Amino acid sequence: MGAVLIVAHGQPSDPGPAEAALADLAGRVAGHLPGWAVGSATLAAPGALAAAVARLGAGLRVFPMFMAGGWFTRVHLPGQLAKAGATGWQMLEPFGCLEAVQELAVQIVHETGAAEAIIAAHGSFKSPVPAAIAARVAARVAARGLRVETGFIDQGPQLATLTGFGAGAVCLPFFAAEGGHVQDDIPAALSTAGFQGRLLPALGLDPRVPGIIAEAVVQDRKVCDGACRWG
Repeated sequence: MGAVLIVAHGQPSDPGPAEAALADLAGRVAGHLPGWAVGSATLAAPGALAAAVARLGAGLRVFPMFMAGGWFTRVHLPGQLAKAGATGWQMLEPFGCLEAVQELAVQIVHETGAAEAIIAAHGSFKSPVPAAIAARVAARVAARGLRVETGFIDQGPQLATLTGFGAGAVCLPFFAAEGGHVQDDIPAALSTAGFQGRLLPALGLDPRVPGIIAEAVVQDRKVCDGACRWG
């Protein structure tokens, strides 16, 4: 037993809704972790991280609700935790790096019965890691016999360039939450591409996610596991 803090980027332009959504997720994760103290904070909400750290105390397990490891988990988040007064914490593997999360993405697409799919991800101009994770998921989807492509918001191939997907296609946002990218940027890019299929909810909204996070906490999946594989 112990304490776990779920941390997400949040929405700087409007931090309230994302903060509330993450708190709701933390409550559902707590339902799978009897005896644990489970808290949450977005980096975009002023004072949220410090308040959560003060409430949960020392020796936290920090679960990054991020789609990839890298600078945020190695540098930025540890720095923010230090500023918030956290001591004795350990970083767990980010959400998107978890094997169970990647397999869930594949399963969601498979459950739709679609013959073709797009994996929509954020991507990065600075690191190959987010694209590598999305490509790994896409390869697993393709192994089930689907035509699949990955499209990105922040790198090539841009989502708006993926043409030729008909009414039987689905697009899965490989995102942890439903922020501006999922609500606005992805639908706009798909419209530009002439996408005729169905846009699915963000991966992080699937009802199986709280159980997966709880299992990762119990297994003590430290960040080195994900960082070593994904940068």
